Amino acid sequence: MGRTAFVFPGQGSQRVGMGIDLLSEWPRLKDTYYDRADDILGFPLTELCRQGPAAALREMPVTQPAVVLTSVAALDVLRGHGVTPDAVAGHSLGEFSALICAGVLEWTDALRLVRLRGELMTSVTEQVPGKMAAVVGLTLAQVVELCGRAAAETGEIVEIANHNDFTQVVISGQIAAVDRLLKLVDEAGADRVVVLEIGGPAHCSLMGGIAEEFAAALDEVEFRDPLTPVYSGSGGALVTSGRLAREFLVRQLTGQVLWTDVVQRMTADGVDRFIEVGPGKVLGGLCGRIRPGVSVHRTNEVRQLKLAVEAVGLAKETV
Repeated sequence: MGRTAFVFPGQGSQRVGMGIDLLSEWPRLKDTYYDRADDILGFPLTELCRQGPAAALREMPVTQPAVVLTSVAALDVLRGHGVTPDAVAGHSLGEFSALICAGVLEWTDALRLVRLRGELMTSVTEQVPGKMAAVVGLTLAQVVELCGRAAAETGEIVEIANHNDFTQVVISGQIAAVDRLLKLVDEAGADRVVVLEIGGPAHCSLMGGIAEEFAAALDEVEFRDPLTPVYSGSGGALVTSGRLAREFLVRQLTGQVLWTDVVQRMTADGVDRFIEVGPGKVLGGLCGRIRPGVSVHRTNEVRQLKLAVEAVGLAKETV
């Protein structure tokens, strides 16, 4: 049997109703996680996950804890069925969930941290409006070149935020520069461009002003050494200590998420099964496109989670 990786999604995976399917099937999650999350945060996160409105769920101080909470609940159910990973990774915000899974962070500490992260990122957007967009159908090198042109023409910042797969690149920056870039990539023959509902320009130099305050908040929380191998979104580097985990979380505010490198590194180390733990299904799709032939499973609804459990069980039986 090959190795199983749990991968955890980030912002953009949120949707009204997320996690509620699992909560209905396993009511114990309410007391263990959802009620506690509402108390910790001081607002009704459970109700926002259940009923929205969608606009409120897109606000970063809500989105970020909502995604982490949903991922933690799905993780609990997988563990309850005896499914554990050989390795973990998270896409941007999802790295917090990966660190929870690996025993580096307590989920309650992570919830407080990601709420602060969302508040700080929102404060940047209020001062310097920006946005993000996914470019599909061009190579990373092509988009890098066009970012340089758009920045030079507008005098504003636009940078590579994510390299999600071989032909999907996410860019981030100020509005005029991003808008100019979108015209340039269209002229260059991009298959598709999607403006993301993220709420601000994540993973670019515009976030540099909040790094010190966020680092100070991280210093107040215990970070333990990982019990399971953690591959950082910053190029797939292994997170070998709690100290390094903390450093990567600060670095990712302004740094790129190199998801293509993460998946390549994990599969080179023997991973052939990816389980996306949390809301959404985009991350698993990226894994499958980067490494065709790997097994990909989801947990965003009860049926999909049970299929993931069955697949791991069958694989163990064939060893």
